[in-house]
Amino acid sequence: MNPQEIFGKRIKFYRTQKGFSQEELAFKAGLDRTYIASVENGKRNVSIRTIGKFLKALDLSFSEFFRDFEV
Repeated sequence: MNPQEIFGKRIKFYRTQKGFSQEELAFKAGLDRTYIASVENGKRNVSIRTIGKFLKALDLSFSEFFRDFEV
């Protein structure tokens, strides 16, 4: 599994854990729903700025999100 796929699976895990739809996460993060889908499917290489938007919308710290993140 490549890093984009791992990142996408973690985003989806935390999104569903918080009970958010892709549309809700997109609204909270200021991103398009189709972008969320492509990230969750491992199709995007996400910038650090966009990672910050995801984490703010999911109310997660960088350290919490990347804990045990292995590539």
